[in-house]
Amino acid sequence: MSFSLKIKPNCVPKRLAIKLNAKGEQSVLNRHPWVFSNSITKINANAKTGDLAIVFSKKANKVIGIGLYDAPSPIRIKMIHSGLEKVEVNAAFFKSKIEKAFAKRQELLQSNTNSYRLLFGENDGFPGLIADVYAHVLVVKLYSEVWLPYLESILKSLQEISNANTIVIRLSRGLQQSQNHDLKDGDIVYGVLENEVVKFVEHGVNFSANVIKGHKTGYFLDHRANRKQVGKWSKSKTVLDVFSYAGGFSVHALYNGAKEVTSLDISKQALEIAIHNGKLNAYSGKHKTIAGDAFKALNKLIQQKITFDVVVIDPPSFAKQASEIELAKKKYAQLAVLGEKLTAKNGLLILASCSSRITTQAFFDINKQVLSATKRDYKTLLKTGHDIDHPVSFLEGSYLKCGYYRFL
Repeated sequence: MSFSLKIKPNCVPKRLAIKLNAKGEQSVLNRHPWVFSNSITKINANAKTGDLAIVFSKKANKVIGIGLYDAPSPIRIKMIHSGLEKVEVNAAFFKSKIEKAFAKRQELLQSNTNSYRLLFGENDGFPGLIADVYAHVLVVKLYSEVWLPYLESILKSLQEISNANTIVIRLSRGLQQSQNHDLKDGDIVYGVLENEVVKFVEHGVNFSANVIKGHKTGYFLDHRANRKQVGKWSKSKTVLDVFSYAGGFSVHALYNGAKEVTSLDISKQALEIAIHNGKLNAYSGKHKTIAGDAFKALNKLIQQKITFDVVVIDPPSFAKQASEIELAKKKYAQLAVLGEKLTAKNGLLILASCSSRITTQAFFDINKQVLSATKRDYKTLLKTGHDIDHPVSFLEGSYLKCGYYRFL
């Protein structure tokens, strides 16, 4: 079976000789995956996106790293190798990196789970590239054109290592507008996709993801361990899942014997998916939905004096740029206030954040400050981060944090 890739033939990379200032050089020596444009002091003329950036040390003139040049991005070089070890960037180089990434996921794959992130961007040495597996379908999402010259060989290795029957390409908004390729978001570049809604299993619980039209690659795999944990603590409980999207927390709760689960999301379409995902499993509890703005809906529930045994609040990123950090902190504080009021006596409140610009310490400090200001005693049961298939290799690569608070 062959690959069907539409990449223009002029997309042939050349080698660039790069020198950096002291700050940039130290960053490379520290194995940070990003080199910013203002760190470059010397570079070839006519450098193009996708060219191999060979980084030389300022004094010894030795190669200290190799990256991919990204002309329009402030992160001008995306590093794929750091250190003095000599490497040849070819199909075997990328295959070796994918094999190492796959080995890190083996513990997860020993469980009753057939959905996982095979490549987590920079953290696995592939800046701007994500690869998620849903059962037999591999979904590769590209955030940067730097990968276009190398994509075919990478896809072949991904298919071979994951044993996928089908490969779907998803493109970031920027790449969808690019003139440097003929790929379209949702292109099937290997195999056949009989249904864009793909069924998969997560710790024994059945789910589905729309790999063509769904957010990101179709689903959010990073919270898997937290969903399993919430499920364990939901038996015979009433559960509120806020920003529920496809019902990850809701479905685990129902599967584990929750008495009643309410999924709350602004998207009616997402709530329909949550209901559908629930029905992929056997459960006896009730599954209710609320469509609307989370802040307004939570205030309405409070006015009605409704409480829940388990409340999960997992919002989308509130701080996608530095200017949004302070407003994001206020929103997290507001959600903690609302969540506490909706949590029943002896109930459990789970607060999560996926904003990388809000540090782990800052997020947990906000929760502590808000919950300590209430008149209720509580105990912090758990503080968690990424699941095993989302390894973190540099500071900015960490974004997910989740706190479990039991009210006494």
